[in-house]
Order: sequence, then C-alpha cells, then structure tokens
Amino acid sequence: MTAATHSTLFPQVPESADAVLDGLDPEQREVALALGGPVCVLAGAGTGKTRAITHRIAYGVRSGILQPATVLAVTFTNRAAGELRGRLRQLGATGVQARTFHSAALRQLQYFWPKAVGGELPRLVERKVQLVAEAAARCGIRLDRNELRDATSEIEWAKVTQTVPADYPAAVAKTQREAPRDPAELSQIYSTYEQLKRERSVIDFEDVLLLTVGILQDRHDIADHVRRQYQHFVVDEYQDVSPLQQRLLDLWLGDRDDLCVVGDASQTIYSFTGATPEHLLNFRTRHPQATVVKLVRDYRSTPQVVHLANGLLSQARGRAAEHRLELVSQREKGPEPVFTEYPDEPAEAEGTARRVRDLIAAGVPAGEIAVLYRVNSQSEVYEQALADAGVPYQLRGAERFFDRAEVREAGVALRGAARAGGNDPLLDGADDLPAEVRAVLSTKGWTTTPPAGSGAVRDRWESLAALVRLAEDFEQARPGATLSDLVAELDERAAAQHAPTVQGVTLASLHSAKGLEWDAAFLVGMTEGMMPIAYAKTDEQVEEERRLLYVGVTRARFHLSLSWALARSPGGRASRRPTRFLNGLRPGSTALGVRGGAGGGAGIDRGSGTGAARTGTQAEVRPRRRGPVRCRVCGRTLTDAGEMKLMRCEDCPSDMDEALYERLRAWRAARAKEISQPAYCVFTDKTLMAIAETVPGSESELVVIAGVGNRKLTRFGADVLAICAGQAVEEDSAEDSWGV
Repeated sequence: MTAATHSTLFPQVPESADAVLDGLDPEQREVALALGGPVCVLAGAGTGKTRAITHRIAYGVRSGILQPATVLAVTFTNRAAGELRGRLRQLGATGVQARTFHSAALRQLQYFWPKAVGGELPRLVERKVQLVAEAAARCGIRLDRNELRDATSEIEWAKVTQTVPADYPAAVAKTQREAPRDPAELSQIYSTYEQLKRERSVIDFEDVLLLTVGILQDRHDIADHVRRQYQHFVVDEYQDVSPLQQRLLDLWLGDRDDLCVVGDASQTIYSFTGATPEHLLNFRTRHPQATVVKLVRDYRSTPQVVHLANGLLSQARGRAAEHRLELVSQREKGPEPVFTEYPDEPAEAEGTARRVRDLIAAGVPAGEIAVLYRVNSQSEVYEQALADAGVPYQLRGAERFFDRAEVREAGVALRGAARAGGNDPLLDGADDLPAEVRAVLSTKGWTTTPPAGSGAVRDRWESLAALVRLAEDFEQARPGATLSDLVAELDERAAAQHAPTVQGVTLASLHSAKGLEWDAAFLVGMTEGMMPIAYAKTDEQVEEERRLLYVGVTRARFHLSLSWALARSPGGRASRRPTRFLNGLRPGSTALGVRGGAGGGAGIDRGSGTGAARTGTQAEVRPRRRGPVRCRVCGRTLTDAGEMKLMRCEDCPSDMDEALYERLRAWRAARAKEISQPAYCVFTDKTLMAIAETVPGSESELVVIAGVGNRKLTRFGADVLAICAGQAVEEDSAEDSWGV
C-alpha cells in the first residue's frame, strides 16, 4: 500500500466518504479516522502528512461528522495554505478554511475591530525596514543595510515571543540569544519604532497577531463568537509555532480540545524567528488523553537517500533528537548519494551545471531538479553556470505565479477567447483544448521552442509554457473540456494560489526548500563555516544547522548530490574542509568527533574546473607544522587552518580593530592592483584579521602571525607596520621582487 507522491493534477473527486480513505496506509488511515479529541501526528519527511490531514478533514466533511464552515486549518506559508485548499477541493471538501496564522487573524481583526475598538483598522505596514531606520535615526544610532535587517529581525523575534522593549535585554540574556548589537541599543530602537507606529496609526505584521490576541482576551463576547464559528482546528508544521501563535491558538480553542497538530521536531529550522518545537514535544503532557500517531513510511525518497537522512539524525543531540523518527523507505532502490570535492567555488558551480545538464539529457525534467544552498548570496555563481550551460532555471522566492504580469495577461486573453468561442479567428484550425490555448498564448510570446539563454524573456516563456502544460493535463483528465472550463479552473487555482509547475531548475536556499521535493537535489557549498554557518555558536544552534541539512537531504526523491569546494577562488589556498555533519557518512571519512582528511577515499568524486584536475599527490600535500598551535584566548589546541591564522578559536571573543582592518584591506587592494595579482596573494582576509587583532609593533611581532612569514615580511612588512602605527604609506612603483 503506497501514498503516491506523483498524483495527477486533476484527480477524480472520490465518490463517497469511504472512497476518501482508499489508498491510505494504516497509519494515515488512523489519522483520517481520529476525528474526535486531541490528535498529535508525528510525521517524518516524505511520509505523507499533508495527505493524511487533508484526507482526515475530507473524510470528516464527506461523512457529515464535520461541518466545512466550522473547520479551520492553519499553516505557515501562503504556498502551504494554497496546497491544502487545492487538495481539499480535489477531495470534495469545499468550504473548509485553510489559511496562514496571519491571514486567519487578519480576517478576524478586520471584522471585529469596529466593534471592539471603533473606526477602521489601522493601515498595515508590509515592510517595516523604513520605520526601523527612522527609529534608529531618532535614537542617534546609525545602521548600515545589514545592521538594519538584523535590527528588524530582532524586533520581529521580540514581538512573536511577546517581549516588550523594556524586557528585551533580559530576554536576550535569559535565552542566550546572540544579539546583533548592544541589547540596550536595540531595546531603544524597538521602543522608538513602536512609538512611531502609534504616531502614524499603522500596525505591522506581528501586531495582527498581538491585537487579535488582545481582543479575544479582553472581549469574551467576541471570543465566544469566534469559537461558535470555528470548532475544529488542524495545525500543520506545528514544530514551527511561536509562543504568540500558540497563545492565539489557545484563545481560538477556549476550553475545548478538538485539535489535530502535525509536525516533526527534526525539521525545526526557524527558531531564529521565535519558532519552537516545545509545543509539539509537550503536546502529550498538555493533553494526556491525546491520540498520537507516528508516520515513518517514507514514500518520497529511495532507501539510499533515507539511509543518509537517518544517519544525520543518529548523530544529533538535544531534546528534539530524543524524539527523532527513524524513516523507512517505501521506494525501490536508487543510486547512492554522490559526494564531490572541487578545488574552488567556480569549479563547483560549473561541475554542478554539467551534472544537471546530464540529468536533463537522461530524461529528468528540469522542473524536477533543485540546487540548494545555505545562504541566498551563493546563488549568483550557479545562475551564471546554469545559464552558460544552457539550462533554464528559476529562483525560489520570486513573485507568486498568478501575480506575474505575463500570467495575468494570458488570463485576460484566454477569457476573451472563451467568450468569443467559435467567432475568434485565432481558434481556427485548433481541434482540441491544448491547441486553442497554444494558439491564444502564441500572441503573448509562447513558442514551440524556448528562447535561448536566461533572463526576463526566458522567464516569461516558462510561465506561458506552464499554462500550456496545464491545459494538456486538464484536457487529458477531462476529455471534452472547453476553454471556458479551463478559465474557471485557472480562476479557482488563482484564488487558492495553486500554481502549475514552471519547468526550470530551482535555485533555492535550504530554508525556502522546506515543504518541497524534487527528483534530484544538489546540496552545494557543504563546507565548515557554511554548514554549519559560522555564526552558529551554541550547541542548540549547531543542532539546528544539522536539522537544516536533514531537511535538504530529504528533499530528494531519487538523485542526491552533496558537494564542497576547498577554496573560494581559483588558485586560492585549499584550506576548507567538508561539513562535520558528513563525518562518518561520506565514504572515506571518519566518525563524528575525529578530524578526517580533505574528503579523499573511495566513493568521493573529485571534481575539477576548466583547468587541470587536482591530482591525488596534490591532495596529499600538507604544510609541515613545528608544534601545536594554541588559541591565544582560551589555550585550546587549534587544528582548523582559519583558526590557526587568527591564533584563536572562532568562538572566542575578538578584539579586532575594525578601522585598522578596513585600512589594511584598502592597502591590500591597492598593492594587489600594482602587482597584478589577486588580493589574497598579498594577504588573506584571515591574516588581515589576525594583524588587526594583534596590532604588531615590530617585525618580530608581525612575522609570527600565520600567513606572514619572512618572504612577505620583506615585501610588505614596512607598509603593514606603518599602517598599524597610524602612519601614511608611500606608494611604491609597480616593480617589485616578484619581477612584475
């Protein structure tokens, strides 16, 4: 018995309530039949959780046990809410409300505000960054773009954790949260930001939840009204609930317990926004009589992918790890995950693009392939590499499908052609629905072959091509359907944000890939400092990074590739190492806690760039060490090359002179230009950081800094010591000891 991951786009609506249960496995069926009392569904990745809860709702509605208008299903993203609505519609459960927390709260706030407060609801500020900038300026605090973004995120975190400005510093200390700047300053900015909103009579996204909670707490008549309306609640992705969202859910419920929650603590990856798995982990404590169902049959991924995913979690620590689910693949065997080491990042991007192109040539649709990375800034090199390889791609996080200008224009054209019917000359010779759609969309830029390259023209074509494919699937599912029928289907999909698939390789961050899946997934940039990210300092933060990698691995159905680059740029020092999370899991590596090699060994594919490949001999070269290098702050023995250059642990506090560091960088750029060499050939960033931290006053103090040495001391020592002393540096001629 299986739960298909690839259902048809237009399945037939089940004929009866019992037919809704067809095809569910025993555990999914148990979820669908558990219609009373508190229910907790612990669902691993790929185990069909959405299938289970939508069939539960549909069975309850179709059997008459649940009234559609009294059911509220809530989740965290518009895409997930749209998918819930789409699936419920396909199961014949129309009328059920499926919304995000914010969307549901906003509707209630708009309806009850005149009665509870009077007048119109204040205007909603969608982007609060500008107000935060004004608040900082009013406080006399100057923030650059990155600092502004961080301050805005801190305010959002404070609000969803129900922390007022005055309590923010104490909350940071209590939770051991690493604030981006002085908590007292952030508290001041936060307080001024709230004052600015009051002055201008505006509210922000978090206020929607806070104000709804306030009204439901203070006005029992309004709370009773809401509870009469909604009597059955389903919460998807319950591991991501924030304290504020949980408070709102409690107020919706009142003293009832007709609640079904679904989640997986091992997929908690949004704690930086205030999400916490504690509500999921404590559900049985709060509801001792709850029905608990575990879904562990993985219908998405092959045994090889599932084995790696289970291996990642087997090394996890902490409370969430204690409740991890051991997945059992229900699919046939597939290829082993591929681990690839590249000499540098451009080579990694080019190698990935080649592998993607090979998969497409082998028959894997471009829309079923994803390249996933830790931070969005990594996307640019992959965009270029895919474009150079002639591979279409789309960036995850772009505007929603039905909001695109070309899709709106296409809808108007299709609607006009449907009204004209046989009187539209465009449709002459079109003998079926797909042919009619192709004829109409050909006036909007669709062609039988895609345009070359990437960019806006290709993006427009991909959108129109998605509509053509949708028409083909629609006609196949409903023979004899008319253009008017298709327009009605598009209207329903637009209302539900149930978009068709755009055929292009997906580029996405690991966070934004949550909830999605592809036949092939390439996880790139898997190096220490990127996975886990460098600023993950505490054990909890590192464990969340492990869970993020777990989420990435479980996005793959069949093909899975993980890669890393030893250097950032061609010719750079190969000082990086693969993520510690793969220790003991990738071939040739040692178990967690034991420093392995650079990724050598059987089963490791050593990728290469356009130049000569790295040879095994080159990979074996290691600099000779004179003895252990110890952290100058805590005294721990250092083994990482970057830490050895800094002469301290990454975790230990830095006393770097930022102004000196910037002067050194400017000098380095000028010297690199003079000698026509990359900047790192003068000094690497780590070496400059070490200089700015130690501020040497003599040649003997400078030469012992890792990355300097006698040769660079002779060439650059006088300049560096002059800069450290605050003196001006005279310009040299371009001629130097390298003969340039």
